[in-house]
Amino acid sequence: MIRKKLLTCCLAACLAASMLAGCGNAGSGGTAQNDGAGNAGSDTKAQDGVTADSQGGDGKVYFLNFKSELSSEWEETAAAFTEETGIEMKVVTAGSGTYEQTLKSELSKKEMPTLFNINGPIGYQTWKDYCMDLKGSEFYDWLVEKDMAISEGEGVYAVPYAVESYGIIYNDAIMKKYFALPDKMVEINDAKEIKNFETLKAVVEDMTAKKELLGIEGVFGSTSFAPGEDWRWQTHLANLPIYYEYRDKGVSDLQEIDFSYNQNFKNIFDLYINNSCTEPTMVGAKNVEESMAEFAAEKVAMIQNGNWGWAMIYDLDGNKVQEENVKFLPIYTGIEGEEQQGLCTGTENYICVNSKISAADQKASLEFLSWLFGSDTGKSYCNGILGMIPPFSTFSEEERPDNPLVKEMLTYMNDGSLTSISWNFTSFPSQEFKNQFGSYLLEYTQGNMEWDAVVEQTKDTWKNEKSLISQ
Repeated sequence: MIRKKLLTCCLAACLAASMLAGCGNAGSGGTAQNDGAGNAGSDTKAQDGVTADSQGGDGKVYFLNFKSELSSEWEETAAAFTEETGIEMKVVTAGSGTYEQTLKSELSKKEMPTLFNINGPIGYQTWKDYCMDLKGSEFYDWLVEKDMAISEGEGVYAVPYAVESYGIIYNDAIMKKYFALPDKMVEINDAKEIKNFETLKAVVEDMTAKKELLGIEGVFGSTSFAPGEDWRWQTHLANLPIYYEYRDKGVSDLQEIDFSYNQNFKNIFDLYINNSCTEPTMVGAKNVEESMAEFAAEKVAMIQNGNWGWAMIYDLDGNKVQEENVKFLPIYTGIEGEEQQGLCTGTENYICVNSKISAADQKASLEFLSWLFGSDTGKSYCNGILGMIPPFSTFSEEERPDNPLVKEMLTYMNDGSLTSISWNFTSFPSQEFKNQFGSYLLEYTQGNMEWDAVVEQTKDTWKNEKSLISQ
């Protein structure tokens, strides 16, 4: 589990050069020492993180992006890299929920991705034959906490490039309108006073009863279950009961789960589906983009998503939500002591360089990573439209994204009274497990499956999928 002090140390080290000396000796004897040489396997000096011999050359970059909500943003970033360095780069974005099959297909082609994502140790086991050793690379040297990388033996094969958070995003303007009502059924007067599930439930259900007064169609956006669009529930929301089960058992993975916190999952999931702008029987056709559009149009007050969701709000035609009103709440489920719970914070954003491509393309790909995380232009894209919190020593305290959800994320992480919820879904057995769990949740939502059956089938699917990994 990621405790707040560990995360704060890591993030502060990423964001404030003045604090580097005080943050962690994990794995490789402390933070990277960058002498500005920018070697990355050569003795050619770098300027602003880009080596002098990066101009031109035959190497090309092909990045397979797994975040469908950041498709145009990555394409714009790639165009800026090409303009500045002369290195040709293209970005292909997999459709929502199709990344694994797209990666498998693309890696079988003559023109393979030179850069691709994996979501953690499970993903590495699947794609390890395509992962180049990055131990000598410049951007790995910049990684503040070396233990965050995925390594095997003496090699380093995947490096995290963004720390992210997710929770319940809310529109504070709508919340203030509710709290100003003279007949509200709760005693609190601000959304930040919501500290547990009991209070959240009381507020949400009272808002539903008063939705006409508030000018909303529902408290929560649509619970999206269109094919490939259920990841907020079968992955992100499912992380919470698994986090607490791992915590209780003192483990980081299990061959079999008890799903002992399934009722807590049900608490918040029922709250979502019963207080939404969309009837439960209709959610099978809804996607994430539609639910974010509902939030942007102020048809709803809340939506579960992450700091990347800002890009899906501000850029929409007809967006009515003011930046200063976009806020975060932790996902409360009724766990004892959840008043000290923060956001779900971690990463599944690991970057790999393809080991089976030409040396020229490998070099070009490493040049892109050095440019993105080391040059002024590259870092401006991280801080701007990509909305990243990269865990690298090249970012100063002033180089923070202007994303309001990132600002909220940092506030939670810097609150010494709170414990962040680590991302344990990277240990989930497989995409098939998540797909099956999502299908059970849809059946339950539509009234075709009892909750007890959801629990038992989820436990069985976890066990069966884990057994396939060990074979």
